[in-house]
Amino acid sequence: MANAILNGVSIAFDDIPPPGPAQRTILLLHGFASNRNEGWKRTGWYSAFERRGIRTLALDQRGHGESMKSHDPADYGREHIAADALALLDHLGVGRCDVFGYSMGTRTAMQVALDAPDRISNLMLGGIGGKLFDPRPAGSVEAMAEAMSAEDPTNIKTEMLKSFRQFADEQGEDRMALAACSAADSRSLERDALGTLAMPVLVVAGRHDELAGDPDELAAVFPRGKGVTLPGCDHFSAIPHGLLKATVFDFLDGMLDDDFPDNYR
Repeated sequence: MANAILNGVSIAFDDIPPPGPAQRTILLLHGFASNRNEGWKRTGWYSAFERRGIRTLALDQRGHGESMKSHDPADYGREHIAADALALLDHLGVGRCDVFGYSMGTRTAMQVALDAPDRISNLMLGGIGGKLFDPRPAGSVEAMAEAMSAEDPTNIKTEMLKSFRQFADEQGEDRMALAACSAADSRSLERDALGTLAMPVLVVAGRHDELAGDPDELAAVFPRGKGVTLPGCDHFSAIPHGLLKATVFDFLDGMLDDDFPDNYR
């Protein structure tokens, strides 16, 4: 584990080289209430990329894992978190790489792509779909913050919120930092802006992922998007699943669409 001061805050990260020369570099962005160890190492992604000769970079996003823990929502927001990811690439001397985000990490990944499209060779978005563009239900932001800050989790009424709270408790995360992170103000991701991204984009989610919606619907926004639905997976079971790994590697190998191969690096 390494640590760097990026944009004035402490960010923990891993930089894992493959045994031989790196064929490519990938940046991994975990989901809400997770961290780089739980989201990527324990689920087998580090070893999978290592076997493929890929240099792997993963950071704990603000409020998560071993990175900065603030209880002030003003210290979060997608723009801040995306700036940390770009600052990490600068810190490590990485000019261009692949980027793979899951759940909350997909929003960070899309913001990175919008802010610095020339830095991304291939963009992979997991655990997300057409519901990205649905209006947020009234009170949903406050409900997540309240679920994270609740003294007694048995009082949380929504099963999905209970799942996130249980996950956060299992990881030993700072619940008040997560509450602040969930309450942060971020601009909406707009279809027109995302439609300007020229790199190949993979959108993949489990068939039973109630949070994501249809991957094809989001993939259609990108000029060179590809949507994939994983059978038998939900939001939480997809990330460690072999089907997701196979889909990501097929995408990187240019095997999902005949339009992609000549544009992979």
